[in-house]
Amino acid sequence: MAARLPSWAWVTGLTAGATAAVIALAVQADHGSQPTAATARPSASASAGAHASATPKPPAAPVLPEESGTGRRIVYSIGAKRVWLVDATGRPTRTFTAWPGTVSPQPGSYSITLRRQSFKGSDGVEIEHIMYFTVVQGVDIAFSNALDGTSPPPANGKKLGGIRLHKEDGAALWSFGDQGTKVAVVD
Repeated sequence: MAARLPSWAWVTGLTAGATAAVIALAVQADHGSQPTAATARPSASASAGAHASATPKPPAAPVLPEESGTGRRIVYSIGAKRVWLVDATGRPTRTFTAWPGTVSPQPGSYSITLRRQSFKGSDGVEIEHIMYFTVVQGVDIAFSNALDGTSPPPANGKKLGGIRLHKEDGAALWSFGDQGTKVAVVD
């Protein structure tokens, strides 16, 4: 008759086997492809002379257009549909995309002439952080963002001068620009 092993021996054996299996799987996973570049590590076989980065660099922020002036200012590029907030040293502190209206300002130098907290835009959308800086063909040109954060609807033939921003960008612009702040418009 064979001797019976006590239950603790079976539990210990099964636990040791399961632990070994988990360790083997972890080692295998460590040598497989990594889910994100942030956790990637160069392999031991990598050449000491190779300088390729294991983590991709984030895309560079669009460069502040030349000829956009000097000093503290708001820069709006018509072609790039982009706004830069530039500090007194001439360094951009933030940049973001914009949705232009159907009427665009001419390239040139302006300043914020009026600020309004909120109201209904000429397209019927509730907007906030409205900052006017010029008039073109009788249409007020201003930065703003929709209260609900949406992009503007199609214009349907209306003359609209609102340069709409994402909600958080509109708030940043509102904090940055007071009445009299310079606005540089470039192509």
